[in-house]
Amino acid sequence: MKRYSIKCLPGNTEYIDILKEMDSEFLVRFTRNNNGNIKTTEETITRHLFNICVQTGYLNPMTESSVA
Repeated sequence: MKRYSIKCLPGNTEYIDILKEMDSEFLVRFTRNNNGNIKTTEETITRHLFNICVQTGYLNPMTESSVA
């Protein structure tokens, strides 16, 4: 499972985990931690949108040490 950090406001932690890869989309789990209030949702995102988010720096791959 790959994890990507989401660009967000200072003090918040947000990331997505890729749960499943399909032909034209990904099933992902969004996790948001806002001052200890954790919210998790699962959604699909198209490969095209995902790639744009990575290219623009909105999503950044997390290293193995930061995932643990």
